[in-house]
Amino acid sequence: MLIDSHCHLNYKGLVERQGEILSEARQRGICGFLNISTRQSEWGDVIATAEREDDVWASVGIHPHEADQHPDLGAEELRKATEHDRVIAIGETGLDYYYDHSDRDAQRGLFRMHIGVARETGLPLIIHTRDAEDDTLSILRDEMGKGEFPALIHCFTASRGFGDAVLDLGLTISISGIVTFKNARELQETARDIPADRLLVETDAPFLAPVPHRGKTCEPAFVADTAAFVADLRGETLDTLAQNTSTNFARLFSKAAL
Repeated sequence: MLIDSHCHLNYKGLVERQGEILSEARQRGICGFLNISTRQSEWGDVIATAEREDDVWASVGIHPHEADQHPDLGAEELRKATEHDRVIAIGETGLDYYYDHSDRDAQRGLFRMHIGVARETGLPLIIHTRDAEDDTLSILRDEMGKGEFPALIHCFTASRGFGDAVLDLGLTISISGIVTFKNARELQETARDIPADRLLVETDAPFLAPVPHRGKTCEPAFVADTAAFVADLRGETLDTLAQNTSTNFARLFSKAAL
């Protein structure tokens, strides 16, 4: 039994066939789905899906790409949204300097605001970081100094050094289908060595379909392919990896009723 710890069920490519897609994933042994929001306008639909499906949970947050579009979002508004019983996480949030769709200062400020709400509520923070390792790590270290908070790096593609640093801070690392790509050698080495109690798997569907589905719209069912690949890297059975990652999910997202 596996859990897709990060998918976008309300995005184009999935929302049109949402019920069918979830059914297909369940048939492959996927027993839970964390449906991620990236902008405030999505929160209602993301939560509604979680209300409708017993094995789907929701997050609330603002992606760094969207920081410029949410200049007035305050901590209290985000905190209130976390009170819903199907909301088990905050995010995704973080820093993305690859595309720079939003001002970097705005990204950093919004990231810190999300961290503050995670610290206050105890809900885990889902972090997106791309081409921003130094600033992401600097903010995490600074904020951890103010008080600990639970967090994970989703769709990990950063350097081995960054991975070691966030593990030292107590974070969890989630691996997506990118690990199956031929040119992902460093990521494969990192995935092999992540402590068993700090590892999650995800799809980031509808993006980043793993081998053998590259070029297709990614679906939550494909987390089984990523998990099988990672288990092989680690010299583990798929059952062992599934058990460990499901246990890790339940521990990190303790508000979820598994």
